[in-house]
Amino acid sequence: MELRDAYKSINESFIHAGAVNECKVNVRTIHSESINDTNVAEKLAGLSGILVAPGFGHRGIEGKITAIRYVREHEIPFFGICLGMQCAVVEFGRNVLGIAGANSTEFDKDAPYPVIDMMEMQKKIAGLGGTMRLGAYPCRLKRGSKIHEIYKMDDISERHRHRYEFNNAYLDQYQKAGFLPVGINEKDNLVEIVELKGHPWFIGVQFHPEFRSTVANPHPLFVAFVKAAIDYDARQKKSKGPHPLTPSPKREGE
Repeated sequence: MELRDAYKSINESFIHAGAVNECKVNVRTIHSESINDTNVAEKLAGLSGILVAPGFGHRGIEGKITAIRYVREHEIPFFGICLGMQCAVVEFGRNVLGIAGANSTEFDKDAPYPVIDMMEMQKKIAGLGGTMRLGAYPCRLKRGSKIHEIYKMDDISERHRHRYEFNNAYLDQYQKAGFLPVGINEKDNLVEIVELKGHPWFIGVQFHPEFRSTVANPHPLFVAFVKAAIDYDARQKKSKGPHPLTPSPKREGE
């Protein structure tokens, strides 16, 4: 995330989720433009979870993609919202599927492999002010998925604010590699939610869950993400164990 004021709803959602998990969530904002392959480990050091926030345009995109690759490979909890999900799709296409030119046509209109693209129905009305998908849309969740476990229901409705979508022409390749579409808008056959098989917590959503989180009703995705970060932190502390130079505690009588 970049500007605190621009992402006020996300910060408030973390407060709501922290209350449910009985913890205070410390949010560190990082300019994605400052992230690259040589400093990503340093930039993300000490974090228990990474959220790549929504936005528009190509600014900072490569830094976001680099950060997503790092958390995917190091099994750090990842939550991508709208553009964050789309960057996860691009990252996986490039670095797992081996599609070197994978990109979004938002960032490169002539992308040779547009894994993220504008819907055909949207292209037809481009320039008329109607290219953005706005408002609440239904989504069917896949049973047995992590997302279904989080929502505890088959059908949800969430608010959208975006132009670009997962390109279904590549869906089969992604599924076979374990990048799973677990939330679908069945009316228009759109991928709304993805999760990564085998990763402790790697979820991307096309919609904006932060718009619906309140003090009285914290959004379950934020609650689950914070819990995943707590669990990751606990695993890290356990795996490190006592420092090798730390003396063993004395037993009674010694």
